[in-house]
Amino acid sequence: MAESKKLLLVDDEADFRDIMGKYFSRRQIGFEMAGGCMEALDWLGREDFDVVIMDVSMPGLDGLECMAEIQKVKPDTEIIILTGHASINAGLIGMKKGAFDYCLKPVDFDELLEKIILAREKAAAKG
Repeated sequence: MAESKKLLLVDDEADFRDIMGKYFSRRQIGFEMAGGCMEALDWLGREDFDVVIMDVSMPGLDGLECMAEIQKVKPDTEIIILTGHASINAGLIGMKKGAFDYCLKPVDFDELLEKIILAREKAAAKG
């Protein structure tokens, strides 16, 4: 799983991005980070990612709106939605709209890693 820049983490919380970045780095997972939808779309305009992990609650375009934009420009990119317990419905809506899966915050890192592996396998099968 050490392919570089195949994972994009999109979350407006810098502390959460830092924690996730350390987690990915320790497992030698290549990744980039974006603080919001516009930054994520900028990354996707320059590089291909197998999987985008995206928080639902973000200022500006929220995660579901951003997912729709990503699907327009990179339809083969798999998206995993992150949502808080109070907004589990957003994860289910995201899946209905084409997200690969969702995870609840606080994130169970092992569960997220399993979903990343499965999403990468699905992305690889497409391409």
